[in-house]
Amino acid sequence: MAFYVNNNELKYRVTLDTDLNIFVVFDKNDSNKVATGTTIEQAVAKLNKTTQL
Repeated sequence: MAFYVNNNELKYRVTLDTDLNIFVVFDKNDSNKVATGTTIEQAVAKLNKTTQL
């Protein structure tokens, strides 16, 4: 999947942790960059913040 902000593309993959009931999003270019959230949108937004640092 891809997420666009200001013409910048963030490619990611999503998994669902059914034990914790959270979405886990991994950066496709760097699997060490991970974010979680109760919705996919929330997890992607968190991941986007970490990749901009």
